[in-house]
Amino acid sequence: MTPIPRLAQGGRWRVEAMRSYSSNLLLWFTRGQGRITVAGTTRGYGAHNAVFIPSGVMHGFEVSTQVFGTAIFIPRDLGFPLPVMPTHLRIRDAIPQAEVTGILDNLQRELEGSQPERVRAIHHHTGLLAVWMRRQILLHEAENKAPDAAQRLTTRFTEMIESEYKSGMNIAEYAEALGVTPTHLSRVCNQACGRPASALLSDRVIFEARRLLRETKTPIQQVAADLGFTSPAYFTRAFQHHTGQTPSAFRRER
Repeated sequence: MTPIPRLAQGGRWRVEAMRSYSSNLLLWFTRGQGRITVAGTTRGYGAHNAVFIPSGVMHGFEVSTQVFGTAIFIPRDLGFPLPVMPTHLRIRDAIPQAEVTGILDNLQRELEGSQPERVRAIHHHTGLLAVWMRRQILLHEAENKAPDAAQRLTTRFTEMIESEYKSGMNIAEYAEALGVTPTHLSRVCNQACGRPASALLSDRVIFEARRLLRETKTPIQQVAADLGFTSPAYFTRAFQHHTGQTPSAFRRER
């Protein structure tokens, strides 16, 4: 568990750029508002919104100085009834708001404590959190609309990006694999999240480049090759275009 503003430490790109995590993620916003993009669909979020993002799903969100809340990273394969699809819940009633606040408070207390049976308590509090989410999903199902064709295509596209972003595939190749034209793919991405297909792809690739440059000692030439760039020079130009810095300058700041 970590405060949402802390996720942005070290650069806003850590929350705003498209990326995914190997763990499931629950974002519980308690104050402020902004936009969040999950699996290629952008929605507004505000206070008392719960956003569940399964592991491996691309996402990014705005976080201003007015935004507060908690990010809970939940390991996979714990046996809990966690959603398999991204879920955005707007919790309007005070009772479920208080319920999740109490669960998170208890979970935080156990994570920071040293009481006997601590691990078992953490496990059970996480299970209660999963039950709370499932209950809210069932209560909200009647209000949720089925995703339209544009949202479904954008979701398929972001899923493909997540599996292929290191391959060097371009938008035309993604569009061909999805059975649509590049123009149509870009149009539906703009419709679903306000960004063209090329921006979603480059955002994911450059986020990974930033992560590798900041968190590893992998040579820049190897980073370029690992991310599917045809040459280190092309990688440097693309990185500088998106960040305003060369890869070596970005790495020196870590």
